Amino acid sequence: MADNSLSGVVDWKLAARTGAKLARSGPATSRYTAEKAVRDLADASVRAEMPVREVTGLADGLPIPTARILDRAGWIEAAAQSMAQLTGDEGEPGFLVGKPAGIQAGAMLAYLSSAILGQYDPFTGENGTLLLVSPNVIAVERALRVDPADFRLWVCLHEVTHRVQFSSSPWLTEYMKDAVETLGAGDEESLTDSIGRLSTLVRDRGRTDTTDGAPGGIVGLLRATQAEPQREALDRLLVLGTVLEGHADHVMDAVGPAVVPSVAKIRQAFDGRRQRKSNPVHRLIRALLGMDAKMAQYVRGKNFVDAVVAQVGMEQFNTIWTGPETMPKLCEIDDPAAWTTRVLG
Repeated sequence: MADNSLSGVVDWKLAARTGAKLARSGPATSRYTAEKAVRDLADASVRAEMPVREVTGLADGLPIPTARILDRAGWIEAAAQSMAQLTGDEGEPGFLVGKPAGIQAGAMLAYLSSAILGQYDPFTGENGTLLLVSPNVIAVERALRVDPADFRLWVCLHEVTHRVQFSSSPWLTEYMKDAVETLGAGDEESLTDSIGRLSTLVRDRGRTDTTDGAPGGIVGLLRATQAEPQREALDRLLVLGTVLEGHADHVMDAVGPAVVPSVAKIRQAFDGRRQRKSNPVHRLIRALLGMDAKMAQYVRGKNFVDAVVAQVGMEQFNTIWTGPETMPKLCEIDDPAAWTTRVLG
């Protein structure tokens, strides 16, 4: 069990039960449609592997684990189990802390369960676990009016890229765990000090350290109120997430119409969906959960990867997976040339 102060904070078993009760049902489908979607996604998760390996030059010869095709309740349970392992909350937490936090986490998972198409979980299973949420894939492909077979393969290309990233770079899993442990291991800052930091930020009109690539919004506020070790750990996670998502988006497009004939139409429709404004309540929830920051990660990350690959090629770009020291710094995400100069010389 991880030794950090997050341990015992959340009752993830309760979170899973709560989330399953609160989650909305998926789109109405016939049994045939639902079963076909499961078969298609299972097949696509395997077919996506070789094109991803060819484009990235990663994971050659490694096994291809079977994907798990889940409904929303199944994803909530899997996500809760993964979070328990990541945070070290695999024991029985105390009632006064673990139970209320578990209910709150369950509500968060319930909200997310209708938005997640797929996810690679590096923390469970011998080779990690690829999760695909079938009802959400059906709902989105209907909303976008795109070809189901192409869309299902396109989704798998993104998630399989994450599997390839982690399977070819085993250090990534521990790197993430260490950053999460650091976030929870610092001394508790007094409420007065936290409010003081936040007040200073608001007084300065909400500015964050944008000159060094730091994010704005809710994530920027969180970052600004943290002590230095925790801020550095959060920066490592932000950079890693940006690289992982940007690389996956780059690969999805690089595979091209030879594998996904309608990829251009899918990309245009999906990007439009990402940018579409929701109602004020949903926007607030998305901001609090950091989902808007995640959308920005896709854009900034893909711009970074596109630029580096265009400059030095994919083989040289793959130096990024060598270890923590070759990951970009926060300020380099928007300045790819600085990364190539520092890392590649």
